[in-house]
Amino acid sequence: MTQPPNQPPQGGFGAPQDPPPGGGFGAPTPPPPQGAPQTPPPPAGAPQPGYGYPQQAPQQPGPYNSGPYASGPYGQPQQPGPYGQQPGYGYPTQPQFPGAPGTPPPGGTGSRNPFKGKPALVVGAAVAALLLIGGTVWAVSGGDDGKKDKKPVAQQTDDPKPDASGAPVNPGDGSGDGGEDPEDLNEGRQAGESKVLWYKEAPDAPGSGAEAPGMWVTGKTAVKAAYKELFAYNVADGKPAWEAIAFPQKICAVTQDKTADDKVVIAYMSGSSDRAKCNQLQLVDLDTGEKGWTQEVAEGALFDSVLSIEMSLTGDTLMVGRSQSGTAYDVTSGKKLFDSKKYGDAPCFPGAFAGGERLLQVASCGAGGDNEHDELRELDPKTGKVKWTQKFDKGWRVERAYSVDPVVIYSTNEDKKAWNISAFTGSGTFRSQVTVDEDFAPGCGWAILARDLQGCEGVVVDGDTLYLPTKATTGANEIVAISLDSGKERWRVKSPAGESMQPLKVEGGKLVAYVDPSYDAGGQIVAIPVGGGSHEPAKLMQNPQGVADIENSFFSKSIDWVDGRFYISTTRLTGNDESKEKLMLAYGK
Repeated sequence: MTQPPNQPPQGGFGAPQDPPPGGGFGAPTPPPPQGAPQTPPPPAGAPQPGYGYPQQAPQQPGPYNSGPYASGPYGQPQQPGPYGQQPGYGYPTQPQFPGAPGTPPPGGTGSRNPFKGKPALVVGAAVAALLLIGGTVWAVSGGDDGKKDKKPVAQQTDDPKPDASGAPVNPGDGSGDGGEDPEDLNEGRQAGESKVLWYKEAPDAPGSGAEAPGMWVTGKTAVKAAYKELFAYNVADGKPAWEAIAFPQKICAVTQDKTADDKVVIAYMSGSSDRAKCNQLQLVDLDTGEKGWTQEVAEGALFDSVLSIEMSLTGDTLMVGRSQSGTAYDVTSGKKLFDSKKYGDAPCFPGAFAGGERLLQVASCGAGGDNEHDELRELDPKTGKVKWTQKFDKGWRVERAYSVDPVVIYSTNEDKKAWNISAFTGSGTFRSQVTVDEDFAPGCGWAILARDLQGCEGVVVDGDTLYLPTKATTGANEIVAISLDSGKERWRVKSPAGESMQPLKVEGGKLVAYVDPSYDAGGQIVAIPVGGGSHEPAKLMQNPQGVADIENSFFSKSIDWVDGRFYISTTRLTGNDESKEKLMLAYGK
């Protein structure tokens, strides 16, 4: 088959290299002479080259043009091709390609969570030296006319002394015990710029750092987890929506999504020793702060650990993934629904799950043997019954689920420095594979122990289109729209401000994207028409230049656009005692 040529990768998401000779499905063919990229339609059952995310810059040019999965579902003959990956979920795996998970969003300062899924030794070190919780919040205001508001609007304490509840000393409503806030973040705001609705500083964290996972926004509240606490703020003014919830031990996992009635599940450690497990579950109502059911995740079989877990929601089903299995619970009651366990003769160990409109499972099979491979399955979220199975060729590891409906999967081959993005139909059959020759750069958190299938921001799938940001080498990058029917590029648009931008979501027939701040301007929210005709970005919000340094300096961040407001929050606390760490920032008009 004709293979598209490729230029030498420059780092970041890009084309893999070092293709071996030989054929067979699942094994690449030698590259043709270099030239202009071509994107021929993939032959039936044989995907064309995708893209991937290597961590180390490739040493030699050359595309990697094989597909990662066999021609049929589990049980049908598999095409040859070695699989040299680590044996299953629970083993550290860091593919050495440019743009591997953990790559910051384009132009940004961090990814969703660069420390998620740390090895056990790191986990043990992170619980040493627990510190008292404290924090400072800044409530800010500014007239809609852009005039300066000289009145101090909050109080600050330089030496926070937490109360018995563990809540920050200054709750952000002017009732704290510190001095007056000398800074109005909206001072000097220009006409047409958004205003800072509120800004929160983080509670103290241990010197080894702490997780700050999740950010959930409802019609009333914006809720954020940090170290051992869960904070809730009114979306309009940042005042505490309910008293912060202090957990007995540090938070170790959360459901990134919320239920239809605005509830989430928080997991925290069973203790503070290096033998502690991430197995304590708590349901929380985001609007009221009311606690619901609690549950303890049971240990699995030998080597099936709950040192770290991953959680996802599919309708009313909460799926909790251990290192080699999973357990499903009814999220409304906390009752166990089913277990997802080892299966097959290989055998196959389920170790990663993705939720949403569908429940997907990834299993590692035949560890260390000739039949070593990954399998992707869709499960019935109520019963665990398998709906379909897609068997990947040996050597290919399923890393990310960019979408569960439609199903869009990103996989890698470490031995061949190869990457691949493929779409599947609702019945699990091959649909298309991305053939765009480009360095893409969505922001994906680290996934060492766990695959963290849904740990990427800056990638959007809507209908039959995949939207991905390119890597910015200097200045502006682009967002590329890719057809899920053909794998080909539909259109691309350049960032309007000379800085990197990343897609957030599709609303009202337009792709909403975030443009990073520059040295002389705050960030922007833009809307890009996705239909026919022009795709010129239109500005929805221009953030103030006076706050650009704060906006651009989150250690690692998660961002969201909800009801005309823009939110940034950190996903990791460094534990730096030299200055107060940022927790969350909200802009509005």
